[in-house]
Amino acid sequence: MNSDSMSWVIILVFSLLVFFLFIFLLRKFVGYMKKEQNLQIESFKDSLIDKDNPVGLYGDELEKLKQQQQEAQRHLRDVISKIPVIQKDGRFQIDEEELRQRREAANGNGASGTVKKDTV
Repeated sequence: MNSDSMSWVIILVFSLLVFFLFIFLLRKFVGYMKKEQNLQIESFKDSLIDKDNPVGLYGDELEKLKQQQQEAQRHLRDVISKIPVIQKDGRFQIDEEELRQRREAANGNGASGTVKKDTV
């Protein structure tokens, strides 16, 4: 090894020493400032959003919101359960035949083979 290849190693070691010295001094400074100003730094986990209360509501407001969400979920389950579904090629798809039969039954003319499109 010649002196040219050793120079980058010396620079790398020196820069790492300076970096770790800077980290050490920064930690000491933050600890000193926390003690001087009587500060407490909250952990990141404490600042995360509560999954049961994402908006920060309390008491009756929170219970009312939870009840509304439960009613909305119930209504959504009812609506989804009324959609006819079949499994084709390993995937769930809407049963077009069942939908057509329901439309015909709702229209009252079971003999109609054409589907009328609604216009807006």
